[in-house]
Amino acid sequence: MADLISKLVLGTAQFGLNYGINNSSGKPAREKSFEILDFAYEKGLRIFDTAYVYGEAEEILGEFKQSRGLNEEIKIITKLKSNIIAEDGVAAYEVIAASLKESLLRLKSDYVDGCLFHEPAYVRNKKLVDCLVKLKEQGLAKNIGVSIYEAADALYAVNLSEVDYIQIPYNIFDQRLDKTEFFALAKKNNIKVFARSPFLQGLFFMSEEKIPPPLKKIKVYLKELDEIINKYNLSRQQAALLFSLSHENIDYVVFGVDNIGQLEEYISIAKQEIDFKPCFEELRGRFNNIEKNIISPNLWKI
Repeated sequence: MADLISKLVLGTAQFGLNYGINNSSGKPAREKSFEILDFAYEKGLRIFDTAYVYGEAEEILGEFKQSRGLNEEIKIITKLKSNIIAEDGVAAYEVIAASLKESLLRLKSDYVDGCLFHEPAYVRNKKLVDCLVKLKEQGLAKNIGVSIYEAADALYAVNLSEVDYIQIPYNIFDQRLDKTEFFALAKKNNIKVFARSPFLQGLFFMSEEKIPPPLKKIKVYLKELDEIINKYNLSRQQAALLFSLSHENIDYVVFGVDNIGQLEEYISIAKQEIDFKPCFEELRGRFNNIEKNIISPNLWKI
């Protein structure tokens, strides 16, 4: 099961922000973040996902990398700031280059493995895409791409020859892209797919009484989910993580943790010798019509 560990990418939003609907402890103290990173590295995780807007997350990653003497040993993917306003390509390049260079300073790196647009609309702007290409040509990023929310943006990006990486939302309750040609096109075009939000920001694990009223409809789906996974003696944690990890056309799964205990649990799940295929097949397609305001955290009104 080592190949499942190699598909895990540790997200760092929690290091710099109070992130996640089920996060009651807030962002961990800096030394706790280092403990989490140390444990992840020790257990074989080598890719870390961050962003310009994740508070001090980039800075923490940079300090970790430098203090542990790590450079080529780990890969970092970051996302640019989202308020890029520029009249022409030259001005746009200056803004984008400045954003990436600020990130590189915090990350104590000369380059990143991946530099993504955090704002999906930017991938539709040829001038902005050309700016990313230029940064790649200069050696500041080995791969470029975009983080998307909607299927339409994913289908647009997957047809761009310039794109190397696409980060998508994907989980048991959000199977929208399975109903499109996205995964087939990504494979055909040699684009790496990173699936984020396997736990729907922790909503999968909330106790029924804590689910906010605007999201109360999810209780029905969670009950149905429990009925299915109970047949296979699986926990929600196991089912949620293995569902994304088992997808044949998802290259990496980006997940976050609030503490080292959660990280230990998820790594343990990825290592377990479980025949998940029967459960995967039953879950796939069962929850593919859930309302967008439930499966899209950016639309949550809570």
